Amino acid sequence: MSLRTNLGTVAVLTLVVAGCADPSGSSPDSSAGGDGPTVSSCGRELTFADPPERVVTLDQSSTETLLALGLADRMVGTSNLKSRVAPEYQAAYEEIPVISPDIPTAEQLREAAPDLVVSSFSEHFTRDRVGTRAELADLGLPSYVSAVDCPGANAADLTSFDRLFTDYENLGRIFGIEDRAADLVAEQRRATEEAAAAGETLTEETSVVWVYSVYNDVPYVAGRGGMPDAMGELAGLTNVFDDVDELWPEVSWEEVAARDPDVIVVGDLSERGTPGDSAEEKLAMMRDHPVVSQLPAMRENRIIEVPGIEMDPSVRTVDALGVLVEGLRDLGHVR
Repeated sequence: MSLRTNLGTVAVLTLVVAGCADPSGSSPDSSAGGDGPTVSSCGRELTFADPPERVVTLDQSSTETLLALGLADRMVGTSNLKSRVAPEYQAAYEEIPVISPDIPTAEQLREAAPDLVVSSFSEHFTRDRVGTRAELADLGLPSYVSAVDCPGANAADLTSFDRLFTDYENLGRIFGIEDRAADLVAEQRRATEEAAAAGETLTEETSVVWVYSVYNDVPYVAGRGGMPDAMGELAGLTNVFDDVDELWPEVSWEEVAARDPDVIVVGDLSERGTPGDSAEEKLAMMRDHPVVSQLPAMRENRIIEVPGIEMDPSVRTVDALGVLVEGLRDLGHVR
């Protein structure tokens, strides 16, 4: 039975399968089946007899990564857009159905009848969203999760960019487009090498805070791991919240002030439309805050703005890396 037929058969059923084994997704994924290429994805082994033909992506980062690999003709659904799609992907993106403006429900996913689901984040696979990866596998639907979101499932010496490039290579193998994937890896690796070379010219030790979003006047910043930490490390910066073992910990403005970063990087998510998402709103909060406003970085405008979507693991992360390096150069921190 084909995966599409399999999903269609269970369309009248709930996607949540009671009592399914291994909700963490640490076992082989037999749903992919066949004797084709096998890749590891966040604790699951996926084998494909044939390249997938009906792919659904659960977030903008995975959408743009597949578009960068020239896979628009294999995509039958996108979702969860945070900002405008990059101009170079816009025409291809408009030809693909949007199954949900947010993270899709199990029903929306079923209606698209995919044979592969791709996501940048494992948190999207929950029972109250599209279902767990184990539940989807029980229905014959394999899922691929970015290696960046699963550092424990990869070699410890890999950087976040190495894991991102592993995604390109894995997707290249899954779809039989290894040459395209290799070209993308080579192109982006050159960008990381250029940033590392710039970082070696830092004029002095420099610390940074990455402000991603603000909810109810509470900032979420980059902790240890993840793409901002990797970008900062390449550029020779010290993340002031590197001691927090979370990708995006909730902190307080007082904690930000206490760590006194030399540079403040602010993510702009204005197109998402949530209050406090724009870089302008975040900066207004910081300028109005009685303590944060007194930081030398604020008084001297040592601020770099980047698109928030580029702080996530995606094909556009190297763009934020370039903005970071140029911003540091403009501020006199690199030669």
